[in-house]
This record gives sequence, C-alpha cells and structure tokens, in this order.
Amino acid sequence: MNGRELRRAAILAASAAILATGCGLSAELDREADPARTGADARPPHPASGPPVPGPPGSRPSSGVREAAGERPPPGARNCPASGIRVSTGMVSATMGLRAMPVTITNCGTRAQRLNGYPDVRVRDVDHRPMDVTVLKGPEPITRLDDPGPHPVPLRPGESARSVFVWRYSAVDAASLRGSGVYVEIGPSAGADRQTVEPEGGLDIGETGLLGTTAWTRITD
Repeated sequence: MNGRELRRAAILAASAAILATGCGLSAELDREADPARTGADARPPHPASGPPVPGPPGSRPSSGVREAAGERPPPGARNCPASGIRVSTGMVSATMGLRAMPVTITNCGTRAQRLNGYPDVRVRDVDHRPMDVTVLKGPEPITRLDDPGPHPVPLRPGESARSVFVWRYSAVDAASLRGSGVYVEIGPSAGADRQTVEPEGGLDIGETGLLGTTAWTRITD
C-alpha cells in the first residue's frame, strides 16, 4: 500500500463517526481527498440516518431534571439538564483542511420536544472569550453538503436529532491554543438555553471565521 492509499485509509477511518449522519459528507470527503474524482460517484448519496453519537469525555452539560409524578423518565434522565435537552459532540473528521463534527441533541426529559431549524451557536477561546466567528445556516460556502433545511423535528423522550458543523482549518498555536474554539455553546434554537461542550481537539477555526451548520434532523433506528 503506497503513501496515497495509506492517507486515504486514515481519512476514511477518521470519518466513520460522521458518515452515519447520511448528510452527503462521505462524498464531500472523497472529493477533498481526490479532487480528480468526477461523475456519478462524486454525487452525495441520499440522506440516511444513523445512531446517536455519544459526547466526548470533555462534554459538560448541566444537570437537574426531576422525575414527574406518574411519568417514567428515559434512560439517563437523572443527569438531564433542567431544559430536558442534552447536547453532545462526536469525533471531528479532518481531511485536506476540511473539518466536520456531528452534534447530537437528545430529549432526556419526560416531555416531548420540538425542533425546527438550526442550532444556536457561540464559540469561545481557551480564556472563555467570544471568538469572532460567523455561524452560517447551511454548510456553504465552506463545502457542499446535503442540508435538509428547516423542518419540524418532534422528539419524544429518549429520541435524538443531529446537526453537522463544518469549517476550514486555520493555523492554531499549539502552545497557547490561540485560534482554537475550545468551548462551544450550543442551543437547540435561537433564544433557548445553550449548553457548553468542549469538543475533542477543539475547533481549529483560526482566523477563517466561518462555521457552517446543517438543520436538525431526527435520528431514527
């Protein structure tokens, strides 16, 4: 196996957690790794759905849901935030400067939740200072990626939805972490409570200043 084949195998392995989102990221990563690829094989596949992606050890959601009388909370409700929503992030996939990260929102409470649209996001640096990042509703112009757009996403207790965050790598100071989004505040919608998570490795967004998101899509078995 030559160097190109080894690099391509590493890319595909790193992308495994995100390929389950079915958002066409597989085709986009292939295009990044092999720009000469054209034709039908280069087109994104039809959307599919996959299992929820667990959050990294650094995720720090708040806690405090109480079990309502006569209602049985779903698994994990004892560590559920008061909002009834838990946010987690998956492994960051990287290839040729393109970054992608699945974000999962789970209804861990006892009441139905309803999403419609894009996550509300704020990025902070290692000192918790807000970074100058423009959060886009949609993945373009960062990359081509299937985006379902705003649509009703009802979530019963125990059900989850997913968005994919995409950005382009920009130089980050490894010592000071300057340019890295260490803390990411994520809410289900504008005006809703955000939860702070610490993605594994951070968002090496540097000075590019653009973060694309896809609309929430319900995860089905």
